Parts: sequence; structure tokens; C-alpha cells
Amino acid sequence: MLDTPLPTPPHFPASLSLQQRLLFRLIPAVTACLLAVGCASPPPARTPGGSVPSSNIPPLTSEQSNSITIHALGLVGTPYRYGGNSPEGGFDCSGLIGYVYRHSVGQVPPRTVSRMAGFGRPVPMSELRSGDLVLFGSASPTHAGIYVGDGRFVHAPSTGGEVRLDRLDGVYWSRQPTQARRPG
Repeated sequence: MLDTPLPTPPHFPASLSLQQRLLFRLIPAVTACLLAVGCASPPPARTPGGSVPSSNIPPLTSEQSNSITIHALGLVGTPYRYGGNSPEGGFDCSGLIGYVYRHSVGQVPPRTVSRMAGFGRPVPMSELRSGDLVLFGSASPTHAGIYVGDGRFVHAPSTGGEVRLDRLDGVYWSRQPTQARRPG
């Protein structure tokens, strides 16, 4: 069987060895098999908002928490823009969180603050760690930020403002109902 010459496709030089011609004939079959196997594995489950459910997200490592903190602090001063989700176009609070998490640790939290109330797991405020989310509002939160340590958080507060660093014990924020969430 190996003595039978394989035809050389017209776009390959006739000087190809038998092994090279076999390889060129096998590449399409191997590629098709690899694609079939890759397509057979289910994609990660996603919520209707497009995020991966928190039950599928591993807990953050200390390196990831630090990466989130550094990234969030680096965006202080970026203009606020309703619906914004990039440094070039500005951020709203959930856009800021999504951008930081996506670029720091590859996680995509829900796009709206109300859905972030189900992201990760609840954390007592006394156990906050860098990288945790802080959500403000009662039953359905209306604002969120990223905790960066020492009682401070980074957030995109309002139209006309910019991403800033605030304290949880500040006059305004200390009066707001607050909850914390930790991915994983």
C-alpha cells in the first residue's frame, strides 16, 4: 500500500516525499476531528445576562485580589458615563466593575448592579477583602464599587463625576444600606 504513489495536489510541488504527501492528506481529517471534539465540549453555563454563574467561579486568590485592587485604583479619575464600560468612553459603576474583573482575572460579573446582588457569595462587612464588591441600596442595590482595603472602595458615582476612591465610613456612604459579595 505504501508503494502506491499518492497523487500530489496541483498546488503542491511534485517533489514532495511520500511522507509529506501523506501528511498533507491527513491534515484535513485531523483538523476535522479536533474541531468536532472541541465543539462537543459544552461551553460554560451563562446567565441570561451573559455572565458565568458564581457557582462556576473559583474563589479569588490573593494575587487576583491584588490585581483587581491595582487595576481599580489605576482607573481613578476616568470620567463617569452612563452605560460606559471602557477607560476611553468612561464608566458607570457596573461597567467599571465588569471592566476591572474581566481584565484583571478574566471573570465577567453581571452587567447590572441589581444582578450583582447574586454574584459570588455574601460576605460580612467585617470580613471585607480587597477585590470584594460593595453594593449599596436595600433589597435591590442601586450602586456598587470595588473594595480596595483600609475601609476604601473605588466606584463611578454619578453623571458629571469621575471614578474615585471613597471611604465606607464617609458621611454619605456610612448611611447607605451596604452589602458585600465575593466571587467564588
